[in-house]
Amino acid sequence: MESPSVAVVILNWNGKDLLEKFLPGVVNSVYSNLEIIVGDNASTDGSVAFLIANYPTIRIIRNDQNYGFAEGYRKILDQVTATYYVLLNSDVEVPSNWIQPVISLMESDLSIAAAQPKILWQKNKASFEYAGAAGGYLDMHGYPFCRGRIFDTVELDAGQYNDTREIFWASGAALFIRSDKWREVGGLDPDFFAHMEEIDLCWRLKNLGYKVMYCPNAEVYHVGGGTLNSNNPYKTYLNFRNNLIILQKNLPLGDAYFRIFIRFFMDFIAWIHFIVEGKVDFAMAITKAHIYFFSHFWRNAKKRTNYQKPFLMHTGQYRSSIVYDYFIKKIRHFSQLPIK
Repeated sequence: MESPSVAVVILNWNGKDLLEKFLPGVVNSVYSNLEIIVGDNASTDGSVAFLIANYPTIRIIRNDQNYGFAEGYRKILDQVTATYYVLLNSDVEVPSNWIQPVISLMESDLSIAAAQPKILWQKNKASFEYAGAAGGYLDMHGYPFCRGRIFDTVELDAGQYNDTREIFWASGAALFIRSDKWREVGGLDPDFFAHMEEIDLCWRLKNLGYKVMYCPNAEVYHVGGGTLNSNNPYKTYLNFRNNLIILQKNLPLGDAYFRIFIRFFMDFIAWIHFIVEGKVDFAMAITKAHIYFFSHFWRNAKKRTNYQKPFLMHTGQYRSSIVYDYFIKKIRHFSQLPIK
């Protein structure tokens, strides 16, 4: 019996150096029914010429401009046919057998719509990587965190999270998703541009009753921070803005208003913290995020569906405040949290 078709799709924007370094590993992936595609967001660094010269068997799909992560992938995947899509960052190193374990897990249960492998740090493979680690969770105020990473504390991988389990969100660094489920929910929201778009996608899947899983039997190695540095105020803007939008879109109306109100207060505390530290640009990023949220309130309200479920109805939602646990209780490791 033939294996289900898999399309590994790498979205590239001026990442020629990353393609040179990490694409050979992707090409050497062991899977019998595989297509490798590079979607290019109008790069100007010679990426496409490099691919044509060195990887003639790889399919190249070109966008006419840089649409960012979310819209860039939407436009590329509209032109891809496969049973499974794998959204893979260009700065991810992969071993040869990283695809089959995840596909086997997803094939074992048709209610699994998306999944991720274990994501370790490429610069120190004994450590989890910030963007995904061993699977994503969401706290009661909408703050994302991971098994293996809470805020800026990243754990070493000692096998403590080697159990297959349902999570809330899978990282966009190495996101496996059934193509029919991608189309059913409309893919990534293009208005996000970048950051948290995969959380929104997974939340929409879970609102429809599908599962998102973590597969420890496959692992990849992510460099991280390749698009926007953590010290970039624009990244702060996107994170604060998009965090409010995912609450508005995916919670029942009353629940959304309640949690967004609390987030405004918590964002104000963060704003004061940045001012005190002299990081005015970061404080202004929060202000701009709130301005965008209100000015686009009705636009995002129209994206709401009839399938929102109250908070804590989904596996992977944490009933407490990760902010309180981390900064007040000084909990640093996921295993210390009261999560079964």
